[in-house]
Amino acid sequence: MPLVKLYFSPALLLLVLTCPLWQVSQSLPVMSNGQLTDSCGLYAKTLLQNITATLKQNNLFSGIDCSKQSVELNMETNTASVCAPKKSTCSGIVKTEFNQKSCLTNIGEDLQHYYKLLAAQPDPDSLLGPSVLSSLRELMKNCFAWSLPTDMASNEVAANRPSTYDERLSLCKVLKGFQIRTITINRVISYMKSGEHTK
Repeated sequence: MPLVKLYFSPALLLLVLTCPLWQVSQSLPVMSNGQLTDSCGLYAKTLLQNITATLKQNNLFSGIDCSKQSVELNMETNTASVCAPKKSTCSGIVKTEFNQKSCLTNIGEDLQHYYKLLAAQPDPDSLLGPSVLSSLRELMKNCFAWSLPTDMASNEVAANRPSTYDERLSLCKVLKGFQIRTITINRVISYMKSGEHTK
């Protein structure tokens, strides 16, 4: 019997350390049932902070007062309306249901849209890449993996040249719109994590 105990203990230890069920205790961003974890909230918050800080970079928008410019939102998705909380009143209409799958799909499409748009921007001073694009990529990779562009590396090869006035103006408007959409995404993630949408 002592010989069996000697073999049993290491075998049990090996089983516990290699068993897939052991990994359940790890923090996974989006589970198959759509539950968001704390890490998704942190990635979204970091993205919002980086966008906000980037909008304050005067040298990124030289010759333009970005704070006085209009906002350019992605109008190809319905994130704001689809992700509105259950029982919320928007435009006088009470929303009775919350479609989590549709909401997450719209968020992923937004992230993909802004990623492709921002990755194509000239960034000779590396003001977008290490902050906004990096945090956007982390959010996509860890919480919306399906939304990652398959040709991500080629998308990030932005021109290493100074941007034109029109490019800087467009970037300002797009970043302001992305900031607003990221605020929505942060609120939606908090709403879903609270579990209110299931009540």
